[in-house]
Amino acid sequence: MNMAPGELRSALEAIIYAAEEPVTVEQLASATSEEKLVVRAALDELVASTAGDERGIEIRKVAGGYKMYTKPQHHDAVRRFIKALRPPVRLTMPALETLAVIAYKQPATLPEIQEIRGVNCAGVIKTLLEKRLITTAGRKQVMGRPILYRTSKEFMMRFGLADLDELPSLKEFEQLAREALGTEAGIAPIEPEDVAEVAASGESADSTKATGKRAAAAGAGGAASETVPEA
Repeated sequence: MNMAPGELRSALEAIIYAAEEPVTVEQLASATSEEKLVVRAALDELVASTAGDERGIEIRKVAGGYKMYTKPQHHDAVRRFIKALRPPVRLTMPALETLAVIAYKQPATLPEIQEIRGVNCAGVIKTLLEKRLITTAGRKQVMGRPILYRTSKEFMMRFGLADLDELPSLKEFEQLAREALGTEAGIAPIEPEDVAEVAASGESADSTKATGKRAAAAGAGGAASETVPEA
């Protein structure tokens, strides 16, 4: 097609903005009808042009492609803006702890989550699905083919995360959750279905960090799950 350099950079920026997943050089070359070498050169210029402090977004090379992100120094402002658009989500402490397990170990099955937490989590999983903080991610290829769960786009938006690499440290998770879900008001009283969990486990409101550490350890030590689409 032989676009002018400025026009090509603008087209690449528009495509990357519109894409939900990182866009590869091959995809960009196909969409613009340009040679890959020309596209790579234009991408280098585009990446450099968004790197300055005067820009609120940047284009990064990740996972074999290019994706647009908000600058880390603006994450607090972005979180406040997103929170203003959405009413606070009230979660019980057991639900928050289960969310932490899924966030750090995902994708994870219900038996895996329950093994880490030591309690029945079926009711909490249902709550997190209803609040759209988690979603299904196919089925694990083991006996019984249990459903896998992962965090959702709503979770990413609530926590102001561009991708999972930006998950906070375990020490920061509970505080960030309180901020993302509506400060102290976001921690709701224990619901009836959660009472049995807490009584059986002897957990306290301070156990989120311990739960998160177990999740992180399990996630680091285990192999990646093989998934198949849900039937």
